[in-house]
Amino acid sequence: MSNRYVLSIDQGTTGTRAIIFDENGLPVKNGVAYLEHRQIYPRPGWVEHDPIEIWENTKLVIKKALEGSGVDPRSIKAIGVTNQRETIVVWNVKTGRPVYNAIVWQHRRTAPLIDYLKQHYFESIKKKTGLIPDCYFSSTKIWWLLQQDKSLRERMESGEVVIGTIDTWLIWNLTRGSRDNLTPERNGAHVTDYSNASRTMLFNIYKLDWDDELLEIQGKIPRETLPLPRPSSEIYGFTGPEVSRELFNGVEIPVAGDAGDQQAALFGQAGFEVGSTKCTYGTGNFILMNTGSNPVESKHGLLTTIYYSLQPGRAEYALEGSIFITGAAIQWLRDGLKIIEVSAEVNPLAEAAPDTGGVYFVPAFVGLGAPYWDPYARGLIIGITRGIERKHIARAVLESIAYLTRDVVEAMKSDTGINISVLKADGGVAKSDFLLQFQADILNVRVVRPVVYETTSLGVAYLAGIAVGVWISIDEIKKNWRAEKMFEPRMNEETRERLYRGWKSAVQRALGWAREVPWAYGYDKQ
Repeated sequence: MSNRYVLSIDQGTTGTRAIIFDENGLPVKNGVAYLEHRQIYPRPGWVEHDPIEIWENTKLVIKKALEGSGVDPRSIKAIGVTNQRETIVVWNVKTGRPVYNAIVWQHRRTAPLIDYLKQHYFESIKKKTGLIPDCYFSSTKIWWLLQQDKSLRERMESGEVVIGTIDTWLIWNLTRGSRDNLTPERNGAHVTDYSNASRTMLFNIYKLDWDDELLEIQGKIPRETLPLPRPSSEIYGFTGPEVSRELFNGVEIPVAGDAGDQQAALFGQAGFEVGSTKCTYGTGNFILMNTGSNPVESKHGLLTTIYYSLQPGRAEYALEGSIFITGAAIQWLRDGLKIIEVSAEVNPLAEAAPDTGGVYFVPAFVGLGAPYWDPYARGLIIGITRGIERKHIARAVLESIAYLTRDVVEAMKSDTGINISVLKADGGVAKSDFLLQFQADILNVRVVRPVVYETTSLGVAYLAGIAVGVWISIDEIKKNWRAEKMFEPRMNEETRERLYRGWKSAVQRALGWAREVPWAYGYDKQ
């Protein structure tokens, strides 16, 4: 039995997961724990989380994973943190209390600010960050907060208040009180990795540093309040006294891995070759293609982003298509429409329908991401007739996930000239055989699901383990990857293209809706 383990914390949009991995990259028996947290919707298009609830849940899932597995904390060689990206927290470093709820990546409240940036700074932002201006990213959330609280800037400039994405918030709490970290003056390690920084719309992905012009044009955000950007695999600090006593029997453990959830998933999928592509099926869908050490500028609505870094001043890059709502639409069927009681019921319900009866579902609850980038799009169900039942709606929801993924894959082909032959699938929604078969059919490529489908957690475990020598190189990680099931396309071309044309028509009807009726979404009150 291995005596070296790595603890992974995966803080996602709907919940927090802790997994203990062994040296073979496999989850330890009973070493997994998960807790959901509240979704807070103050107004239409606004999405928030409670940072304190997230931190308390993080501690609880760590405790449960350790207790369930029976692993001795002395055998935990490192901790890795991966996270929902773009979501921001602003907190007081003296008290540890947030000054506002976390503003989630899904939110739409800053649409007017984005309109301004698109009009005046679109090319500058895209050139420096690889991103297309959108409410999705972190910067305008911070700008919005500075507009709401006039005292906030002064508190930031004095060092009392700092900003971070969720990885920064968790790493700071884990290392709080420890002087042996990269930023001891902040009472904890106030850091982020290059991959998370690249999602803020404030980070120059070529210089690997915060960009002064971008800070200036987006609300004059104080540079000193931002975290220190570092590689994805490095010891940022050690667990602080309180955390060590409460969770690890007094053992101080290095926090040594950090990556955005989608970058971590590609790393966990051993996507180390240029052209390697994965799709994570979670709250949203996120498709990443490894483009190597040279960033590829997209001309088809994709994002150029940092994939990972193993040493200061250097990074690997990826093309990304970000789809905001996919698995979250299944939760909506459960919690909103209540046509299923648990999420897993959606699969047999969808399979009970031979087709959707002509129904298409566009899950633009918070706008549409890649390749459309329309914050004013809204969800719709179209093609309803008297014969439509809940099984048709369930099937249309699952099919929409595959259609949106094809939209992104088509854009990737256009940008890179690479014909994807295999799509690696992971994430909780990838458990659905029905979905992955339809995905293979509508893409006309092989879809492969790995043995360990929680590859986000696995990827950051690898990054943390590399930093402390549990794994020496990525070659070891390649050997650990194994397929659990493959899905081959079996749909004929005429059917495939006919269905996809219908999808594209449905999307056109969803675009721009909130711009047409802004009073329904609060934009007239900005």
